[in-house]
Amino acid sequence: MSPTILFAQWLHIIGATVLIGTGAGIAFFMLMAHRTRDAKLIAHVADTVVIADFLFTALAVIVQPITGFWLAHLLGWPIMTPWILWSLALYVFIGLCWLPVVYIQIRLRNLARDAARNQVALTAQYYRLYKIWFALGIPAFSAILVIVWLMLAKSLF
Repeated sequence: MSPTILFAQWLHIIGATVLIGTGAGIAFFMLMAHRTRDAKLIAHVADTVVIADFLFTALAVIVQPITGFWLAHLLGWPIMTPWILWSLALYVFIGLCWLPVVYIQIRLRNLARDAARNQVALTAQYYRLYKIWFALGIPAFSAILVIVWLMLAKSLF
């Protein structure tokens, strides 16, 4: 295997690891903060989550398709290969879930900040948005796990 292919694979795996790890970490910390119902704590955690999403997730979101197309080119895999098409479709689906999640995280942070500043309970809007945030995370995270499986099981297609 050429050093270029090895490097491209390494970058692609690092990107996938960052996406999965950051996604799982964000979900865990937001869930744990949410369970406290402490607006000040939720605001702090959500602020960190928003930064992590922009810093790590957004970078990995950009790196993944670049390294994926690069690998396909280096290895001579047609983009129309079924497992690649499924992976791309799932990637778009994940993006369609992730974009509203980022917006919701910012709203959750802001609502928690307001509640903490005014020393009031979290609003019904906060809880409604949290449910949507949580609901979008389940299919998105599941889809990324399917993509990893497709990459590993590509020889079956």
